[in-house]
Amino acid sequence: MCGIVGILSTPTSSLHQVVDGMSGKISHRGPDAAGAWINEAGTVGLGHRRLSIIDLSPAGAQPMHSACGRYVLVFNGEIYNFQALKGEISRLHPGQPWRGRSDTEVVLAAITHWGVDTTLTKLDGMFALAVFDKHSEELYLARDRMGEKPLYFGYVGDQFTFSSELKALRSLPGWTSRINRTALTAYFRYSYIPSPLSIYEGVSKLLPGHWLKLSPSDFLSRKIPASTSFWQLDDAIAIGRLHPYTGSEEDATNDLESLLMETIQKQMVSDVPIGAFLSGGVDSSTVVAMMQAQSEKPIETFTVGFVDTDFNEASHAKAVAQHLGTSHNELYVSPTDSLSIVPDLPRLYDEPFADSSQIPTYLISKLARTKVTVSLSGDGGDELFCGYNRYTWMYKIWGAMSPFPSVARNALGRIAAAIPPPAIDSVYGLLYPVLPHWLQFSNASDKWTKVTGLIGETDSGALYKRIVSSWQDPSGLVLGGNEPLSIFELSEPQSHKLDLGEQMMRFDALTYLPDDILVKVDRASMGVSLEARVPLLDRRIVEFAWHLPMSMKLRNGVSKWILREVLYRHVPQSLIERPKMGFGVPIDRWLRVELRDWAEELLDAQKMREQGYLNVELVRKAWDEHQSGRRNWQYQIWTVLMFQAWLKDQSDINGSTTHDRH
Repeated sequence: MCGIVGILSTPTSSLHQVVDGMSGKISHRGPDAAGAWINEAGTVGLGHRRLSIIDLSPAGAQPMHSACGRYVLVFNGEIYNFQALKGEISRLHPGQPWRGRSDTEVVLAAITHWGVDTTLTKLDGMFALAVFDKHSEELYLARDRMGEKPLYFGYVGDQFTFSSELKALRSLPGWTSRINRTALTAYFRYSYIPSPLSIYEGVSKLLPGHWLKLSPSDFLSRKIPASTSFWQLDDAIAIGRLHPYTGSEEDATNDLESLLMETIQKQMVSDVPIGAFLSGGVDSSTVVAMMQAQSEKPIETFTVGFVDTDFNEASHAKAVAQHLGTSHNELYVSPTDSLSIVPDLPRLYDEPFADSSQIPTYLISKLARTKVTVSLSGDGGDELFCGYNRYTWMYKIWGAMSPFPSVARNALGRIAAAIPPPAIDSVYGLLYPVLPHWLQFSNASDKWTKVTGLIGETDSGALYKRIVSSWQDPSGLVLGGNEPLSIFELSEPQSHKLDLGEQMMRFDALTYLPDDILVKVDRASMGVSLEARVPLLDRRIVEFAWHLPMSMKLRNGVSKWILREVLYRHVPQSLIERPKMGFGVPIDRWLRVELRDWAEELLDAQKMREQGYLNVELVRKAWDEHQSGRRNWQYQIWTVLMFQAWLKDQSDINGSTTHDRH
């Protein structure tokens, strides 16, 4: 796990200093070593920050040259099948020299013998990489299938550049920080910036499962060629639907358990200490159970607990850890501990990012780093096995709404929306003890408000877009903002053949997973120099999941049915069955109490008018209603605060206010 940077430029004698400056900005991604390579002409520079995981010797250092001398590689991530690939290459090419034991060297050898495009299809792992071909002077960039590792690229002046994080690009001479208002508008809908957009004009994110090749003629004309996919989730979905699983439920459970065991065994390969995040939920408990079943000593597990019982799962995690026999580590944090992280969030995430679970994710990463250098995570299970509460809700809402004409639904929505939120909370509090499991949740009035806004939607895609949206009219919030078309409007034709739950999982796996969940995990873990691995996103598990029928994922309102069946072979059901909580923090209360003064400063009306990005009246109205308790606008306000805090951080870095063209 590392950080990579690179630049293509006109000839300059200072390129080495520029590359060193870029890589220095992401030293947290690789504190163990730094390396750089500059070609003789002074036109190409590659930089690398190393977090040593496999082959700690200098033989694993980067930038790394192929044995034939043609290719130079900088690589961020882990290739879990590198040993099998190494054996295949050695059989096909007995004269292949090997200098060390790193997966980086195997990737280079594969490129030498098979080329970049074929090699990418053979790699199983998480990665962002850049390869320079010294013969053709072509630069290749590539990113893993599900988007676990980040890669930004674009032109800064007359230089083409790329990096694992935006902060490295901002260090370049000639950098201009023009904000992309289209990206900003999308951010206020989703609470993250969807790929391929970035917060800056002229800078893009490489899409998951894609690669691009920049030729000398592309560089001379300042052109960025279109990227090409080497794997697409939609292809896996289509194949899975065309060839559904035909075995019994017991067969499917056995097959999934075997896949998990094999995948996690590969992902436990490390020359440094390894552990796992453990929340006590289905996904993380499954990963830990598979790890402990294959380890001769107790696995290090990590949990962050909160004093606020509505957000605390630490006791559940501890019970699972005790049953499995792990070496469990807990950190109970106070509101003060959590709030101390908030000022660092803009610099940690590099662009506006408003998933408030970024706070506990950072805290648990920091805890894990005290004992290990690698930690496995349970992320991805919800998107593969129908795990989110909103999936169950969507089935029930759409099933109840779809038979009625839109006129009747709109009228009902207006009536329901007129009920005051305090009245909703009061009635719900009385009914809570007798409600079914799937109706027991916090913030009842907030959920009611969301539901009333859904009633008038005419198709499932629009309905789901509303469910996952923060601001429902972000174009009205961002001055001069135009919302880009999204997957909800540009859906593949085959997606219409999917079951409602399958459509939702597809939407999330293509958007929310790579641009929110995996961003959150990557930045939080790498911010403390910790490698986080996500075994549930192994290609074979992803593809297997899409062969399974929905009845093995969601059954009688119970999510992740088959994953639970695997888990219950290792952990008693009684330790797992409880309402899904998520990995959240009490932002609602913090904004009214502990964070109020901080927020008031960022939401100063005069300051926001001078900045010229947001509709001040809309922001202040939401803030005032939240403070009075009339409405719970925590998610909407948090998006504004994370943008305002990020904007302030940019001003502090640049020494002046960030401007763009408007």
